[in-house]
Amino acid sequence: MDKVCLVIGAGAGIGGTVGARFAAGGYHAVLGRRSDAEGLDRLVSDIEAAGGKATGRLLNVVEPDSIENLIAEVEQDIGPIHTLVFNIGAQVGDRALLETSLNVFERCWRMATFGLFRAAQAVCPLMADRGEGAVLVTASTAAKRGNAGQHAHASAMAGRRMLCQSLNAEFASRGVHIAHIVVDGAVDAPDTLGKMLGAERFAELRATKGAADGLILPEQLAETYWHLAHQHRSAWTHELDLRAWSDQAWWNHQTATRI
Repeated sequence: MDKVCLVIGAGAGIGGTVGARFAAGGYHAVLGRRSDAEGLDRLVSDIEAAGGKATGRLLNVVEPDSIENLIAEVEQDIGPIHTLVFNIGAQVGDRALLETSLNVFERCWRMATFGLFRAAQAVCPLMADRGEGAVLVTASTAAKRGNAGQHAHASAMAGRRMLCQSLNAEFASRGVHIAHIVVDGAVDAPDTLGKMLGAERFAELRATKGAADGLILPEQLAETYWHLAHQHRSAWTHELDLRAWSDQAWWNHQTATRI
């Protein structure tokens, strides 16, 4: 059976591009996303046109058993999951404290933190039994820094970071590589940044900052994910941060280049 890379959160930016990179490397890429069946089919078709193997699945990670059932289906029908990419962002935009409802706060946690917990609980024991595997978790600046208007998002992402540390402490000795990847900057991704800015501003940004490699390119991010999944265990990376050359790290944000 094929070795599988399962991407949970496979949009047209990071998730879909990482899936395509693994497919190019001989994996069967299973791409899961919440909506846009047409866009998902397009990602799968592009991978197959390039000679790779891919399967698309629609799933809502907050629904009970959705993640668990997908992992069980992939393991049974497609092949062993060698790499799980958890790429759910849970970004709800800037909201003041009193504008952040209990439902929004809980939903962010269910997507970003509880979703990873469920995925890990389903797949990590399988990887441990096989003595190999990688869980690659996309994170954002909010995992390390809570800004105004980010009450729900930052707390969920920071909780996810601590969950990754606990997973690493339990499963590294059993052959499972847990990596927490902080994407500290704007990604050239139509499904995320494009929707947040709107089509006109996104096009302008790509024509200016993007033309000078000032946006983080998903294709280059994907190379890092591929590298992490194939590191030797004597030199595993648990956490790293990535940003474009023109941006400064979050702790120097006062002088960092702004969108």
